[in-house]
Amino acid sequence: MSADPGIGPRFHENTKYHRQRMPSGPGWAAVPPYKQYENPLQYVELPPLQRQEGPPLWEIIARRRSRRRFADTPISLQQLAQLVGGVAGITSGETEDAFRATASAGALYPNETYLAVSNVTDCPAGIYHHEVLENRLAMLAEGDFSAEIAQACLGQRFMAAAGVVFAWGAVVARCAQKYGDRAYRYVYLDAGHLGAQLQLAAEALDLGSVNIGAFFDDEVNRLLGLDGIAETVVYLTAVGTLLAGAED
Repeated sequence: MSADPGIGPRFHENTKYHRQRMPSGPGWAAVPPYKQYENPLQYVELPPLQRQEGPPLWEIIARRRSRRRFADTPISLQQLAQLVGGVAGITSGETEDAFRATASAGALYPNETYLAVSNVTDCPAGIYHHEVLENRLAMLAEGDFSAEIAQACLGQRFMAAAGVVFAWGAVVARCAQKYGDRAYRYVYLDAGHLGAQLQLAAEALDLGSVNIGAFFDDEVNRLLGLDGIAETVVYLTAVGTLLAGAED
């Protein structure tokens, strides 16, 4: 009797596309294209993106590295706006069907953007959710959660030194209403697009960044206020001002 291959191989096999059979799943209810919170603690309006300056794309790609040594110098609110706009900003249209900066399967954008801000000028420390259409941050919890974020990310201490930590919460049903169980693949692919593009945006701003896939899911979900079922964290990226002379 062969050994159970484990959930990973079985998931991959059961979500394959075949000409004779397409993967399906339970009946997924329709989900709004983006999430909003009622009565947040406060809003932080993000300034418009600056699109005309910056190093060439190929130079940014060549410079990209995972950087874990951050200085105490705060990130500016304009830099934060550039980072958010570079991954979740609207690039075409002004409605619920607007296209955004990163690719997404079926243009469904299942991954909501959260920020744990600890050292950003003119942006109080706290946990925020990015409101896409309004291009603003809604504060969900006030205070510096950098130590808690670091502990939830397997004690990786450099996380606590970052000016901001991006986290993406996957609303799986938003993608599954079209793709069924195959949506789980697309959610993770989409998260990879977000993390990669955020690193390029950070590099263009002379900021350091590192993508994080190692974390205690339930602990990060609790910090973000997610239930871990209807919406669950899938990826994080720490961003901070580069420490002079540091090489990772």
